[in-house]
Amino acid sequence: MSLVDATTTSAWADLERLHAAYRPDLRGAFAADPERAHTLTLDCADLHVDLSKNLIDADIVAALVALADEVDLAGRRDAMLRGDRINVTEGRSVLHTALRRPRTDELVVDGQDVVKDVHETLDKIYAFADKVRSGEWKGVSGRAIRTVVNIGIGGSDLGPVMVYEALKPYVQDGLECRFVSNIDPTDVAETTADLDPETTLFIVASKTFTTLETLTNARMAREWLWRSLVDAGAIEDSEGDKTDAVAKHFVAVSTALDKVEAFGIDPTNAFGFWDWVGGRYSVDSAIGTSVCVAIGPDHFRDFLAGFHAVDEHFATQPWERNVPALMGLLNVWYVNFFKACSHAVLPYAQYLHRFAAYLQQLTMESNGKGVRMDGSPVTTETGEIFWGEPGTNGQHAFYQLIHQGTRLIPCDFIAVATPAHPTKDGGQDVHELFLANFFAQTKALAFGKTADEVRAEGVKEELVTAKVFTGNRPTTSIMAPALTPAVVGQLIALYEHITFVQGVVWGIDSFDQWGVELGKQLALQIAPAISGDQGALDAQDGSTRALIEWYRAHRR
Repeated sequence: MSLVDATTTSAWADLERLHAAYRPDLRGAFAADPERAHTLTLDCADLHVDLSKNLIDADIVAALVALADEVDLAGRRDAMLRGDRINVTEGRSVLHTALRRPRTDELVVDGQDVVKDVHETLDKIYAFADKVRSGEWKGVSGRAIRTVVNIGIGGSDLGPVMVYEALKPYVQDGLECRFVSNIDPTDVAETTADLDPETTLFIVASKTFTTLETLTNARMAREWLWRSLVDAGAIEDSEGDKTDAVAKHFVAVSTALDKVEAFGIDPTNAFGFWDWVGGRYSVDSAIGTSVCVAIGPDHFRDFLAGFHAVDEHFATQPWERNVPALMGLLNVWYVNFFKACSHAVLPYAQYLHRFAAYLQQLTMESNGKGVRMDGSPVTTETGEIFWGEPGTNGQHAFYQLIHQGTRLIPCDFIAVATPAHPTKDGGQDVHELFLANFFAQTKALAFGKTADEVRAEGVKEELVTAKVFTGNRPTTSIMAPALTPAVVGQLIALYEHITFVQGVVWGIDSFDQWGVELGKQLALQIAPAISGDQGALDAQDGSTRALIEWYRAHRR
């Protein structure tokens, strides 16, 4: 499959021409076309997506669709779905979509039915989850598990944390999940500070079981478990009792069964996944075991079905009706033609308070690349800085920049129709008050407020310019009936495919992450210098050496 430089296509030239002539005027666009909202609102599974407040017209949409065709988005999408090795720098298939295909499907890659493999692992996870949830799984003293602590980093942490927080209403009463990722010892210490070791189960998530941060945290957790169980009189301070404790209080998400066993975990309690699953695309694999325990297998199945519904939409809908494709192409439009550097994701749903953090890894680790698939330099800007906070918190923090700042910041607003906790403040439905802000913000960003409108409010002339809102700030509104497991799966899959579309246009490998590795390698080299190895210290650059010396002088 040949690699097309998007900047050499006729569609790109058309977009450059259209951008040069385009004068954003959303007020005028809506006035000229009463059907604009209807025309530019699409459904994707349960997601109702309004694109009408974006800086587009029919010609721009047509050129973006043409660009998708010229870079062979369909061919690359289909190659991903059938398991071609599109992760070219690692020589791997990219098959996160296989994680949520129904049991009745078949997908043979390299002679192996990957769907069959996925469901065999899922069945094992479901059986384990049922044991923990029912109380059949017991700790070393015979008590049921009350707290599950997931130890991971990157995709082994961000995904499970986000989904667990998003689906809190579905968590079984009496069960709790906590998450450890940071190698700062504070993370383990604070997470375990108030836990009962007899009712705590750790899930160590590391594909290779060599991840520095994860294994360091796992060893600290193991020491905490042993010390706490001995102090509680639940075990003797003996190797046999300690071994038994680890077997009953630790499981693993890993394929390195020898290393799992060496740690003390029974290999039968290890849940595997495959090299065609990237970390940031793995929450619907065994990496989501903690989530499955928390919400139960039935809800986890719904979660996976939500992913699959969006996968099917992306795989079958024409580009002009394909929500992930259009949103990905719109991001290209803003990044490459409006020179937008960042993208805000603003969920008006408190349970999605970790969604922006999750998307940061998904999008920036995927598309933060300066080299194309063939090793040549990129020919366009790539990547976006994704960020955001739940509304209405963000309104009192950074919305000022979005409304009146000098930078164009495209925004995705997310809301649900039915809240988990319907409440009234007197006669006021609080969710409706909340959504009034959701609707108001996208309206204000789109249409602004003119100087004449400000004057009509009686504002002093010297303050008029400060209170003018230019409008024409692009937003996409995404709504769903409720924040169900299926809808959370749909939201994740939506942004997975958006990210993929951008990567295809830019000609980059969205599935490697070599930029993560250098710092890790250097940390291993620097560690001896910190510990007192003079030779290692002398080998450092002047700045690093001076910082280490300052640290050693001030460490108490």
